[in-house]
Amino acid sequence: MRTVYREHLDNFAHDLQIMSDTVRGIMASATKALFEASLEDAEEALTAADSLKEIRERCEQRSMQLLARENPVATELRQVFTSIYIVEDFSRMGALAKHVANTARLRYPEEVVDKQLQPTIKEMSTMVDSMGELIHDQLISPDADLALEMNEIDDHVDDLHRYLLSTVTGKDWEGSSRAAVDAALIGRFYERYADHCVNVGARIVYLVTGLTSEVYAQSRDDTPTSEMEERLRNLEQYWRK
Repeated sequence: MRTVYREHLDNFAHDLQIMSDTVRGIMASATKALFEASLEDAEEALTAADSLKEIRERCEQRSMQLLARENPVATELRQVFTSIYIVEDFSRMGALAKHVANTARLRYPEEVVDKQLQPTIKEMSTMVDSMGELIHDQLISPDADLALEMNEIDDHVDDLHRYLLSTVTGKDWEGSSRAAVDAALIGRFYERYADHCVNVGARIVYLVTGLTSEVYAQSRDDTPTSEMEERLRNLEQYWRK
């Protein structure tokens, strides 16, 4: 029975990887549509976004089956509930990427982003794609320390977002009002997408350590490296039982 249970848990984990890669692909296509005024890429992103509903429903069914089958041990229960929260974050990330694609399709064949702002938004898109790649790796091989790196990338995205808003609301802005509104909205979509990546990172930290990311970060800073490494090895061995 435990073998069957672990197989279902592994299938759930595989679905998370599929969902993660799908969301990242949607945002990549949406970003390409945004900067290349590509209707084809916008439609590709929107079509892929619609497929997320099926994956989400499958994940929800798996979670209910896993909780109903038998009493899971603590680590298995933690994995199930962590996965449920991650599915929700992926769903929101897909919706935000869909907003970017919709904006590109709405303005087609015109450029959406003012040339003055393109370097900033391109950098934001690069940052969130890096976060998506990090999530992909973490779902395969969870590591609390690497998951925390999501916070550092998010800080950079936040800085870019603040710069973007200050530019379009400043006295020196020479673009149109529509361009300013579009840029502010697109910046917000990327910024919120990054926030959900941070949420996923926090879930992974909890999955590995049983601690919130804040508590874990504090304990890591306060604990000698050798002692912390020993604790992590013990936690990892316990988690893999």
